[in-house]
Amino acid sequence: MKFTRQATATWKGTGMEGTGVLSTQSAVLNNTAYSFHTRFKDEKGTNPEELIGAAHAGCFAMQLSFLITETGRTPKELTTRAKVYFEDGSITRITLYLNGEVPGMSEKDFRELAQKAKEICPVSKLLNTLIELEITYVTA
Repeated sequence: MKFTRQATATWKGTGMEGTGVLSTQSAVLNNTAYSFHTRFKDEKGTNPEELIGAAHAGCFAMQLSFLITETGRTPKELTTRAKVYFEDGSITRITLYLNGEVPGMSEKDFRELAQKAKEICPVSKLLNTLIELEITYVTA
């Protein structure tokens, strides 16, 4: 399967005083505000790090669902939170916090598939940083 996706960033002004907007091809982001303050001061708007976190959490959860489905099971719920660590101008690591429930699957099998998903999800493969995985498994 081949496809492309697009996003656009428009920035006006200096790095600290300026503002920008982000838009995606799907229009889920449509002139969504971002700025120095939304990135470094937790003001309302988005920032590149949380978008990377959302992309990574979403990609990982979907990849894990594919792997689980290949075993003949269906996940009841997979919730992934990605914590992106920014330090001295670099993303130094990402921790994925996974909560999952898969009826009929052992915790051991779930953990093995989660580790595999972490390694093969396209966003994990793209990122050049340490990726940690913490798992909570709910026995169905």
